[in-house]
Formats: sequence, structure tokens, C-alpha cells
Amino acid sequence: MVEPRFAVLRCLTPLRDPRVSHREKKHVLLDIVAIALCAVIAGADDWPKIATFARERSNWWATFLSLPNGIPSQDTMERVFDLLSPTSLQQCFLRWIEGVIDQDEEKHHALDGKTLRGSGTRARGQKPLHIVSVWSTQAGLGLGQLAVAKKSNEITAIPVLLDMLDLENAWITIDAMGCQTKIAAKIVAGRGNYALTVKRNQGLLLQDITTAFATAEQSNYQGLACSQYCTYETGHSRQEKRSYTVIVNPDNIRTKEAWENLTVIGRCQSERLYQGKATSDVRYFIGSKDAEAKVYGVLLRNHWSIENCLHWQLDVTFREDHSRIRKNNAAENFSLLRRLALCLLKRHPAKESLATKRYLAALNLTFLEEVLASGQNITV
Repeated sequence: MVEPRFAVLRCLTPLRDPRVSHREKKHVLLDIVAIALCAVIAGADDWPKIATFARERSNWWATFLSLPNGIPSQDTMERVFDLLSPTSLQQCFLRWIEGVIDQDEEKHHALDGKTLRGSGTRARGQKPLHIVSVWSTQAGLGLGQLAVAKKSNEITAIPVLLDMLDLENAWITIDAMGCQTKIAAKIVAGRGNYALTVKRNQGLLLQDITTAFATAEQSNYQGLACSQYCTYETGHSRQEKRSYTVIVNPDNIRTKEAWENLTVIGRCQSERLYQGKATSDVRYFIGSKDAEAKVYGVLLRNHWSIENCLHWQLDVTFREDHSRIRKNNAAENFSLLRRLALCLLKRHPAKESLATKRYLAALNLTFLEEVLASGQNITV
């Protein structure tokens, strides 16, 4: 096998081949995965397009892949990705991602779920695949994902994802679905800190937090350790003010002992003016670290970059919701390819949009090689 000259491909060398019979192994596993990744970077969104890209770039593959029996067919690539373990593939990709992240920066990992709407079919009673992702807000990179059968199972998926991460001194933010005592305990056990949104699924906790803020306002927060932080944003015909308030070591939280290191309760009040119409919203959260309202405000605001920078890009740039890949592991593995392609494209310094970068990668092999070369300095 030819030694891959790109670090992102060298990370794939430990990947276990799922094919049992030697007669099935006319093509090297690394070649198949590398071709699929390059094709997705260059704009291929399904197996026929990947196979077409592979054939049209046959001379180029020979410069860094083995290809003992030529270009794999569409059926071969689809079958291999259907057999391939998503967990194993993700572990390989995570080695590369961890290598390119600046370890000196403060770590903030946002967790959130997204449904691949085109992956289900009513005729067969197959529900769409739901993916829970981890997003590094400081690096702007996806760190991992896990497929679950339905949205309610995020509660069981999140601890598995947390096991993949180095939680020490990291901030973990999760929306209300992940506001669970066991998840909070797991983050603290890993020496991390949490900021968890509280909604009606934790009714008693929400009631106590709401009451605590109402009582604090009546006394003008006298005798309480608290802080406030406000932000103002304008643009796109919208004005928005966000006011964050945190109370440290609150009293009268009846379930406080059940929440590991529950140190602060917080509130975010939003006031919006959009095209002359005023709206308001109030959200509550809990945190495990004695920190100022500004710290929590920045964390909670940055949390939603997982929607804008990951989920939105997957839908708009990679057309993920339009994908009709549905077989077993294939849908999850293809989702992994999209996320890694997104990471690689974002790291390329070109100023063009991600959609333009994908188009340029299809036209210009030198540019595609530059995208693949991201993180070349890491040791694999």
C-alpha cells in the first residue's frame, strides 16, 4: 500500500476492514474511503456522483493511492460504507481533528442534535436518522457525532459522546434535552464544567430557579452574590438586547444536591425588535463554576454556533436533508464524511464561501490537495 502523503488520510490507516472474504477485497479500504472523502469535498452528495468523480480523476488517484484493481465501482463503495463501523471511522477522524486544534485555547464544546430528514422512509417504517454532534466553538470544528434512533435518545447518546472527549478544564454546553443529573455528574467527573439550559423537562428545578429570581428582584438582589451582563446587536432589520444574570450559591433549590457542583443559576432575557414588531423571551440555565455573568453569556451565545456554523452549512452547502442514503451504517458514515469535509474546507484560508470552495476543489486538483494538506504537521 502506498503511504498516504496527507495527514488526514494517514489517520485512516488503523481502520479495520469490515469485509470478511478475501474475494471481496479487490480494492484497498483506505483507497475507497479516501476517494469518497475527496469527492465529498469536491461537491459529490451521493454515490453516483462519487463514482463519477472517481472515474474522471483516475490519473490523479495514482499519485497517492494504491488502486491495485483500478477505480472501485459505485456498488463497491456503497457496500463497503454500509458495512463499515461508524464508531471506528469517527475515531480515525477524531485523531486528525484533535491534532489540528490549538490545545492552549480554552475549550468549549457545544452538543446538539440534528435530524437527517431524507434518511427515513414511511413506506418501510424507517425513521430518519438523528445525529448528536459535538462542536468546538473556539476551533470552529466538529469533534464527533453519534446516531440515535429518535430525538428522545439524545439522553443516552450524550454520555457516549462525552467519553470521546478530553473534558478536563473544558466547558460543555447542552440544550434542555441534555439537562440531566447523570450528564452533569459525568462532566464534573471528567474535570469539566457545564452550563445546561433548564426547561420544563426539569419542572421542579425550573420552578425553583424562577422563584429564586422573583424573590431576588423583590429585594433588589441584596445579600446575594450575583452579576449581570448585557449585549446589544443590530443588523438585518433587527435590534436585540440580551441581559444575563447569575446568582452564585443560590438557596432554596430543592434538588440542588442531585446536581453535581451546581454553583450558579442563571437567566437570559432577550428583547427583540424586528421590522417594527417587539418580542421577548426568558431562558434559564445552571452552571457548575463560580463565574461572572459575562462568562456564561458568552458561552451560551457561542453555543448556537453549532446551529449556524455546522447544522446550517450541512443543510445549505452539503444538502444533507436532501440525501436519500438510508442503508444501515451508510447514512451515518456519509454524515461523517460531510462533517470532516466541512472541517477541511473551513481550515483552508481562501476567502471564498464553502460552496465556492467545493466547486473550486472539483475544478482544480491543486486546490483540492491544499484542502487535504490541512494539519500536515500532526504526528500520526
